[in-house]
Amino acid sequence: MKNQKGFTLIEMLIVLMIISTLLLVTIPNLASNNSMVEAKGCEAMVKLAETQVQAYKIENKAMPTDLETLVTDGYLQQSTCPGGETLTLETDGTVTPGSNE
Repeated sequence: MKNQKGFTLIEMLIVLMIISTLLLVTIPNLASNNSMVEAKGCEAMVKLAETQVQAYKIENKAMPTDLETLVTDGYLQQSTCPGGETLTLETDGTVTPGSNE
């Protein structure tokens, strides 16, 4: 018989078992942390929007009327959080997350 190199069926089954175990451990952790990731993303978006409000105010010598103005003028790409919450601009320049649309 020739000396053939390769994996045996047992070795392949062991590798598949290890990969399956890692997936079973990893996927529930990702799913449970999804809401935390969306919340952190929304906090970051609020801070970014507030910074862009100040940049607009410095460049145009006036406060923007709403966040859509920032989007149309290229200061922001979107006026919503990653989770879908709309952001609202207060009169003092602060940005707050609103409700889901």
